[in-house]
Amino acid sequence: MPARYAAEPPATRLVVPLDAMTALYHRPSGATHLLASPLPELLDALAEGPADAATLLARLARRFDIADADPAALAARLDELVAIGLAQRR
Repeated sequence: MPARYAAEPPATRLVVPLDAMTALYHRPSGATHLLASPLPELLDALAEGPADAATLLARLARRFDIADADPAALAARLDELVAIGLAQRR
């Protein structure tokens, strides 16, 4: 069974775009993160609910032109969010 990922609701984060980066204040931990694309977009896609990499790719494809989506690369980005405490693997 593929790993499923989840994130806390958007209300737990304060997001400020900064040119090519995004500043994200995570209220539960009190930590501020500087994120590059596609991490903010992945958090937005996770706001729709827990999902595996294939489901997240489908969500992202509805909003962005994704020509050569790589589920393994997406899983690596999701693991980055898990490592910094902004997502959970279930």
